[in-house]
Amino acid sequence: MKSAERRKEIARLLEGSGEPLKGAELASRFEVSRQVIVQDLALLRAEGAALVATPQGYLAVQPDQTAGLMKTVATRHNDFPSMEEELLILIEEGARVLNVIVEHPLYGEITGSLMLATKRDVHHFMEKMRESGGEPLASLTGGVHLHRIQVPDERSWRKILTRLRERDYLAAEE
Repeated sequence: MKSAERRKEIARLLEGSGEPLKGAELASRFEVSRQVIVQDLALLRAEGAALVATPQGYLAVQPDQTAGLMKTVATRHNDFPSMEEELLILIEEGARVLNVIVEHPLYGEITGSLMLATKRDVHHFMEKMRESGGEPLASLTGGVHLHRIQVPDERSWRKILTRLRERDYLAAEE
């Protein structure tokens, strides 16, 4: 299969899947290396495809996933249990956690795509974080970070802020 055909098929697979697909799975399916898949996805995004890399795999952003209000919240925490609690608060109040952003003194803004929408997503993300031995991006900034989230309405947004304030997770209120 030629590379252009493979990219077209990858885009079709991602757009037709409601779940993220892992790079290793795509590599196996097309009998290429994972690095070839990474390059294919980069080219597809450069061509305008709405594809994101998440901790769960690659995902096509569906039009219905852009409904609702887009908000940014500045939060802080310093350990895995509070990270998990913070994410669960967002999810429980109806938010989709799109990413995490930190402001690094040397590199500037660093963004990690999350695309978390369910408790299961959060638990899976936390499991992968613990297994990897990696540190969250917020460890670069003393725990302070931003989340870009999608909420259904202003009521949900206010509830999120209230709950985060109650748990002392809002960075703006230090």
